[in-house]
Amino acid sequence: MNSAYGIHETPSTAWCRGASALIAAVVCLMLSAGLHAQQFALKTNLLYDATATINLGAELKVAPQWSVDLSGNLNAWNFSHGRRWKHWMAQPEVRYWLCDATAGHFLALHAIGGKYNFGHLGGARDILGLQLGQLRDYRFQGWMAGAGVGYGYSWILGTHWSLEAEIALGYIYTKYDQFECEGCGKKTADGHKGFFSPTKAAINVIYVF
Repeated sequence: MNSAYGIHETPSTAWCRGASALIAAVVCLMLSAGLHAQQFALKTNLLYDATATINLGAELKVAPQWSVDLSGNLNAWNFSHGRRWKHWMAQPEVRYWLCDATAGHFLALHAIGGKYNFGHLGGARDILGLQLGQLRDYRFQGWMAGAGVGYGYSWILGTHWSLEAEIALGYIYTKYDQFECEGCGKKTADGHKGFFSPTKAAINVIYVF
């Protein structure tokens, strides 16, 4: 049986395993914040929400101008006409705030890793040197890893609420298999690629404890 992530692992098992890892990581960060409840926040990225991607982020202030952030994303849905945008992804991040942590301008350094199953997306177009147009006719599945640097700004909206925007650029390495159709399992190619690319775009709604 063809598998998106290995001969002995079904796609459903892979998604569950990836989701469990992300949830466990966020929970660990939440538990580590037990002694710093006033310096801990949960967030969701509205841009990922718009693509039907479940996402959750957690941030912990660790010094007057430093914080650590961890976000996880999961899309496990099947769309009509064989379209695929299935993936899970994790991004741990360290932030340096120009004034006080969790407010105003910040600079960020993050890592990124995950697995994906993309394909048959009719509106896909090449952009910023990425050959995304191939997603119109083929399905790609594989893994990716990379790192990036970013800039962001956080607006305080109230006692417990904030709004945050961030953009980041970096380098991604991916290894993948290419398939002719979404379900037939006929592999046409495999390969690997490294490229510079946007690695994060976020408009986060934040709840601060």
